[in-house]
Amino acid sequence: MFVVVGIVIGSGVFKKIALMSAILKSPGLVLLCWGLAGIISLAGALCSAELACMFANSGGEYFYFQKVYNRFFSFVWGWANFVVVQTAGLAALAYIFAESFNSIIPLPTFSNNHGDGAFFFLNNFSIKLTATLLIVFLTFINYRGVKNAEKLNRFMTFLLFAAAAAIIISGFTSHSGKAINLVTPASNSGNGLSGWPLIKAITIASLGAFWGYEGWTGIGMIGEEVKNPKRNIPLALGFGMLIIILIYVLLNLVYLYILPIDKLIKISDHPNQIAAVEVMKMIWGKWGERFIAVLILVTTFNAINGTILTSARIYYAMARDNNFYRHAATVHPTYKTPSVSLLLQGIWGVLLVWSGTFDQLTDMLIFSAFIFYGATAVGVMIMRKREPLYPRPYKVTGYPFTPIIFCMCCLLLIGVTLYNQPKEALSGLGLIASGIPFYWFWTQRKSTRTRPVAIGKDI
Repeated sequence: MFVVVGIVIGSGVFKKIALMSAILKSPGLVLLCWGLAGIISLAGALCSAELACMFANSGGEYFYFQKVYNRFFSFVWGWANFVVVQTAGLAALAYIFAESFNSIIPLPTFSNNHGDGAFFFLNNFSIKLTATLLIVFLTFINYRGVKNAEKLNRFMTFLLFAAAAAIIISGFTSHSGKAINLVTPASNSGNGLSGWPLIKAITIASLGAFWGYEGWTGIGMIGEEVKNPKRNIPLALGFGMLIIILIYVLLNLVYLYILPIDKLIKISDHPNQIAAVEVMKMIWGKWGERFIAVLILVTTFNAINGTILTSARIYYAMARDNNFYRHAATVHPTYKTPSVSLLLQGIWGVLLVWSGTFDQLTDMLIFSAFIFYGATAVGVMIMRKREPLYPRPYKVTGYPFTPIIFCMCCLLLIGVTLYNQPKEALSGLGLIASGIPFYWFWTQRKSTRTRPVAIGKDI
């Protein structure tokens, strides 16, 4: 449960509400969006839990998809995680960590003309450099052993619970808040949204909410290292996601209680401003601003650590199966970690930090991820038909309605994103397709190595 909560709770719940408010223009719709995104993510997590218990193995969906579909589809999933889903998430989290650090200790800045033309990568140079150093540091921590990384995850998660409770209690007891804010729409909302425009707006805004919930598949990626996975994986996913939904809804209630939605919309016009920081400034003044900035540092640090811990196991599993750069299957002789896989992940994550912006990265990865989340739910139904007698220590709650409804939500999100944000969607698809030549090369190469030893069971 601590790994799930630690991976999932990152920057989204502190930053995305401003953009969601600008799209939905209604406090009620914003809260509805966070609740719906949480329930849909929980449905996806429960579908993932059934397959994770059936096939507990390092690599998560990479291993399941080989059983359900074929070797090529599992490779495409793994490659998508390497080039966009997991590494873009890693880069985006590191980026927001650096922005929060900058709000506490201002970093050196460059004039705008340094980032023009061929020197675009110099935009936010200090922010990107700080994000790079963080990825390097946490990759080193995970390189040294999963016990160290998991202990750090537990400690940071306890801090997160305490800080979230402080925000919620102080927010609802603050004289700065007004209950009327929770029911007052934006001044430019007109007669409000209805019909297809409402569905479209909620779907687009959900990209931000789903980023907040992103990461719930991480526990399946270290299934080979989890003690008693057939019991602990579904418990961790189910209870972990329920705790996260509760925290997210309460935190967003605090934001909307303290700040009118018009002010939240204005914050969305300033990409480097964070809504949660402005809310805590209203509650505790300058100390509140510093407190929330430190909290964002803690949560993003924790989420990056958890992402590095789990994601590298995908590429290790692929390499072990002759579906990736062969040295990524190396297990460190002393630390028993996938050392080369961790290094490759860190290098690509750093390159993505220097290539884009926070919102571009998150929208691209959510679109790409939900293609495969839907495939997981379909896989549950396929295996129920194909292998009805196969041992299932956990069966998804509400079957078949849970996977069917989840698949419909995935299709809606993918379709609306393609229509409204074609640049991010097509960029994600292009990066995923770039793996096809590599697949052909690696499958043609004759393997001359023996199967590596398994990663140590430390969690």
